[in-house]
Amino acid sequence: MSMDVTTAARWRAGIVAAVLIAGGGGYWLGQRGGPATEAFSGQSGRKILYWYDPMVPLEHYDNPGALSSMGMKTQPKYADEGGAPGEAPGVTVNPAAMQNLGVRVVAAQMGSLAATLNVTGSIDFNQRDVAIIQARSGGFVSRVYARAPGDVIRAGAPIADVQLPEWGGAQTEFLSVKRLGRPELTAAARQRLRLMGMSDGLISSVERSGRTNGTITITSPISGVIQTLDARAGVTLAQGQTLAQVTGLGTVWLNAAVPEAQAGSVRIGQSASATLAAFPGETFSGRILAVLPTAQADSRTLTVRIELANRGGRLRPGMFASVALGDAANTALLVPSEAVIRTGTRTLVMLATGNGRYQPAEVRAGREVGGQTEILEGLAAGEKVVASGQFLLDSEASLTGIAARKLGAAK
Repeated sequence: MSMDVTTAARWRAGIVAAVLIAGGGGYWLGQRGGPATEAFSGQSGRKILYWYDPMVPLEHYDNPGALSSMGMKTQPKYADEGGAPGEAPGVTVNPAAMQNLGVRVVAAQMGSLAATLNVTGSIDFNQRDVAIIQARSGGFVSRVYARAPGDVIRAGAPIADVQLPEWGGAQTEFLSVKRLGRPELTAAARQRLRLMGMSDGLISSVERSGRTNGTITITSPISGVIQTLDARAGVTLAQGQTLAQVTGLGTVWLNAAVPEAQAGSVRIGQSASATLAAFPGETFSGRILAVLPTAQADSRTLTVRIELANRGGRLRPGMFASVALGDAANTALLVPSEAVIRTGTRTLVMLATGNGRYQPAEVRAGREVGGQTEILEGLAAGEKVVASGQFLLDSEASLTGIAARKLGAAK
């Protein structure tokens, strides 16, 4: 039993001695070699700021053997990677790597940007050019003409013959008053016939012939297409009953669907042009009459109403059209659209700051037309941006923790 106790004591003493030797050795090495950073700095000839994991660039370590929170081996961050003193932070790419990556740099410059928005639309009837044909007095239809909904008719085309007994009685009274030879009473009776809806031609015919005419041919007051037709032979009519509805075709509406995100770029009176597949090579011009106040919930678009002249009735409701909305071009700061990086929370470009260095810069973008994007804020004319390969540079800047230049910091 005593032998076992003695053996256990010896083991404990050996372990304690090993720990003390290891601690002392570490202390001695630390005093001789200094911090690990300096040791590595001396071996490579480059000063190391810290070690880091590119996957977690915000974590900094001062030990080359450390593992990041991702469990990855760290790598050194050299002081000369930050550029010269006072130089803006950025990613450094040597010319050979720049060529291999296909990096292309262009300068932001002032240019002419056409204020054009291309959308789609369809032709519709002009709902302001509508004629409602009614019976001005009670009666019945004695004859209908060969008409049907959808027919295109001219102004003055007959719709139906209607017998109006009330008109016959009023005409008899007018002839009786006329025989009295009193002009003032005759004028009053004539005015009564006009108020009942009789035309001056019909009144003159009754006055000249001395015979009443209670049958009237109802005609269309405008040229257009018959939308509804309720005139049928033998039908009894009440006063004010609608016989037909005619919509004019002299002008038509073009209803264009504008995305709600670009609704601020359209206004009443703005010029518009349309092209249709039915008439290749021909352009129809007009102006915006109205921007309807309700957005379409399913497509998230606003309806813009444009009036177009319809010479010859060639534009037919239901036709599809490509629409260009816009005015004269204006001057703006432009960069290629491919140079703009949209992250969802902000918009960036990669600046070429010289000597092979690149830095992300936050910008506020405007319209995009013809492959050019308008820069409203964050960039100055003459500054160079990366138009090809910028996503690789932006990824490297994000991994190394390089902050983007804020809005308002442009030259």
